[in-house]
Amino acid sequence: MYAFHRRWCCRLLAGWILIVPGLPRQWSFAQDFPPEVREQREAVDRSIGNALKYLSEKQGTVGAWSTEAWGESTAITSLAIMAFLAAGYVPGEGPYGEQINRGVRWVIAQQQPNGMIIRKAQSHGPMYDHGICTLMLAEVSGMMDGADALPVRRALEKAILLILKSQAVEKFDRHQGGWRYQIDSRDSDLSVTGWQVMALRAAKDIGCDVPAEAIHQAVNYVKMCSDPRNHGFGYQPGNASTPTLTGTGITCLEVCGDHESPESVNGAEWLKRHPLVERSAYFYYGVYYTGVGVFKLGGETAQNNYRHLVNILLPIQQADGSWEPRHGSEKQAGRIYSTSLTVLALTVEYRYLPIYQR
Repeated sequence: MYAFHRRWCCRLLAGWILIVPGLPRQWSFAQDFPPEVREQREAVDRSIGNALKYLSEKQGTVGAWSTEAWGESTAITSLAIMAFLAAGYVPGEGPYGEQINRGVRWVIAQQQPNGMIIRKAQSHGPMYDHGICTLMLAEVSGMMDGADALPVRRALEKAILLILKSQAVEKFDRHQGGWRYQIDSRDSDLSVTGWQVMALRAAKDIGCDVPAEAIHQAVNYVKMCSDPRNHGFGYQPGNASTPTLTGTGITCLEVCGDHESPESVNGAEWLKRHPLVERSAYFYYGVYYTGVGVFKLGGETAQNNYRHLVNILLPIQQADGSWEPRHGSEKQAGRIYSTSLTVLALTVEYRYLPIYQR
């Protein structure tokens, strides 16, 4: 019953995009917007439409999306799927419906016997990929029907159990409640923890068995990563703040219901003084997390942050609709990674993804 209701709601929200080809234009009817605001929002719509066209053309024949450096990837595929969902497209219907289905089927086919969702057993950071994939399955689960619904739900439940098992590993005191790259890691970091928190919260929202204590412990770890002096968030407790990780910390706390906590509010103030820029470390990762986290705080702070991201991102979009990462390991992750994360940030105001709801 829940799955039917959620799929029906998603169709209700996005149904008209199945009739009128192209991107949902929920802002296009808002003629009362000032001209400059209306023009910016129309530009964002066009940008997202071009990005989705690029992503659709890059899907492999088996249903996967790939990185330039590492080949087919469950995490990259999951990010691409969520980009379509965030723009209002649903599995099995509309111009991208079958592509979404093929991507989801490919991801769950990669699940290992222990529940890990990863293309290759050998990876320096399997929990990172796993968290992204689990979040995607939680977001898409209620939208699937027919023969796909049960396999997705089963894969999600196995994936959640693995996340909970990894959190329960005995860790050093200041790392309790978080996650790191390996299932049995005894330390934690905010980057890997962010995806696990998002996955657990999204899964709990659709009725998966996620103990409240697991969320509580995760929130405690996230707060330990906040800097009480500078009011941002760092990679691990005691580390210096960065814009990307400050966005991650805010997102985790807001998603978990710790709305407008001192750590989040102070983090948003820190971001005003140290805004994300293209040369920031892990820029596109930061685009996603600052976009989602500050949006969930709401108010003028959210509006200003969204305009800031739009003003950075639209001018650097490539002619083919993609965004090209230029620095560090993001460059190896490639354009599917950066384009998907950008779409996820730009579509936050559409509120189609359940995790985006305030």
